[in-house]
Amino acid sequence: MPGQPHFCRAPLIALLIVLASPGASAAGAPGAMPPTEVSVITVAKAPLATHSQLNGRTTAYRVAEVRPRVNGIIEERLFTEGSLIQAGEVLYRIDAAVYQAAYDSARAALARSEASYDTARMKAERYAPLVKTKAISQETYDDAKAALAEARADVEVAKAALRSAKISLDYTSVTSPITGRVGRSQVTAGALVTANQDDALTTVQQLDPIYIDLSQSTAERLRMLRNSHGNLVGAKVNLTLEDGTPYPHQGELQFSEPSVDESTGTVTLRALFPNPDGMLLPGMFVTAQVSEGEIDAVLVPQQSVTHDAKGQASVMVVDAEGKVAPRPIKLGRSVDNQWVVRDGLTPGDQVIVEGLQKVRPGAEVHTVPFAASAQQ
Repeated sequence: MPGQPHFCRAPLIALLIVLASPGASAAGAPGAMPPTEVSVITVAKAPLATHSQLNGRTTAYRVAEVRPRVNGIIEERLFTEGSLIQAGEVLYRIDAAVYQAAYDSARAALARSEASYDTARMKAERYAPLVKTKAISQETYDDAKAALAEARADVEVAKAALRSAKISLDYTSVTSPITGRVGRSQVTAGALVTANQDDALTTVQQLDPIYIDLSQSTAERLRMLRNSHGNLVGAKVNLTLEDGTPYPHQGELQFSEPSVDESTGTVTLRALFPNPDGMLLPGMFVTAQVSEGEIDAVLVPQQSVTHDAKGQASVMVVDAEGKVAPRPIKLGRSVDNQWVVRDGLTPGDQVIVEGLQKVRPGAEVHTVPFAASAQQ
């Protein structure tokens, strides 16, 4: 237009050129954001000591139910209930008068048989030279030898009767067959007892060492066998008591039952533990950790794993282009605050641990190493 100034047109064109340049857009566009920073771990296999956690109950190493072997009246009880007793220690005394008399009679019968034997022996010895000179008949000598043999047999019968009487007399002292803790007495002095009766007089239990019977599912057993290379016997076992405290002594797996309980689908494992302080008593509930050996495992922090509505576990990984991608995985057991990954990850994968809530699949991210110590 006539009279319009022209000196502002050139600077305006120059400014538009600058704003349109790529460098200026990247530096000054208000919507441009740098890649999101996330913490990652690089997946690697590492040796992992594995164990199974099983529930079980304590069982006495040996149990002896003490019963009388002869009939009679209890004269006295010689132990303190609940005390530690030794094998062979006398627990009860039964009235022995009848058995002492039987023993004395058997001993006298043996003496009579031995005297008769001596008489028959001397007679046979005298007849031996006489039969050679025909001073006596062969029949008379044969009768003397037969009488000697009969007398010898009578001596053996009398000896056996004496031994039997001595056994019955000894049984009037009721002893403990094992060393252990004795329970409460079921009878008092004056009670009539009979040989091999159904009711025990008392029970003695050896508690050091002590057994732990553990129940295990067949699926767990198969996994344990794989991890332990087919040999469970000798595996180390640790215990946690009912109040949550660890038991101070380590045990060892002794054997596994060769059959499955059809009603429960479980197998019983038996471990042996030292029990010097008597801390473990039969019937206690315990939790055992059975060592299975070492495996090469892939571990990821539990906070890096998410589950969908169907329970499928997955993690977010950063691919070679620095972008986020979901990865379904299969989990094993938990170890402290980590999961064992059975399938889905390979060594070298980068798994996002922190910053999951800020990223979406396909987003470009900037990775930094995850510092586990900062979360403790």
